[in-house]
Amino acid sequence: MATAKEDLERFLAAQPADASKDELIRELAFELMVQRGLADSDAGSTLSNNDMRARIASWQSQ
Repeated sequence: MATAKEDLERFLAAQPADASKDELIRELAFELMVQRGLADSDAGSTLSNNDMRARIASWQSQ
């Protein structure tokens, strides 16, 4: 299993050479969110679309 530093080095190597710091941070944040989502999915920790709709509706009615 790769270390966090190795993962980050691989991620940075795949980015365009002229990417700004803001772009790199935004892409890294997106990558982390995707990885967390995939881990949640693998662990069965997900919500159905209907459950999510109900949660959003409850936020909007507050």
